[in-house]
Amino acid sequence: MASGGDLTLTILGFLNERPMHGYELKNRLNALSGHMRPLSDGALYPAVARLEAKGLVERHEEEGAAAARRLVITLTDKGRDELTKRLGEPPDLDISDQSRFFALLTFLSVLPEQQQAAVLRRRLDFLRTPASFFYEGDRPVRAEDEPDPNRRGMLLIARATGKAERAWLEDRLTELESPHATPLR
Repeated sequence: MASGGDLTLTILGFLNERPMHGYELKNRLNALSGHMRPLSDGALYPAVARLEAKGLVERHEEEGAAAARRLVITLTDKGRDELTKRLGEPPDLDISDQSRFFALLTFLSVLPEQQQAAVLRRRLDFLRTPASFFYEGDRPVRAEDEPDPNRRGMLLIARATGKAERAWLEDRLTELESPHATPLR
């Protein structure tokens, strides 16, 4: 995880699913963030300690499968409230940064459908704003105007990814905002 913000969100999100010992939590976090950003024990355990100091998680010992006892981390009611707050009121960076948005999206179903729709609408609005990796003055450079084939490739990949994500968001928002949507939780 790149920063404390999304690490906190993902720890709370996974613990909302069920209590876990540190090794299992670390594996789940690493699977979500991919092999490009593995999480070390030196990042995880201090983060868990900070969450425990804030009363968001609790740790207790349980019997292990073998003779060794293990620490199990549990989400508290206060931690559940914090998770809901972070999901329902994400900062702009969690909307604009793809990795942070995917972490948010992983746990978004915790929220009632109306709140999910509001978060997804923010992401869709962000994606509809013209942008590029490269600019000429204030004008975003389009793939068709980029002479460098590798940069053009970046722009084409980003365009295709953005198009697919916008289509999914539009479909999901239609589901959530439909009068036949499941009742709000």
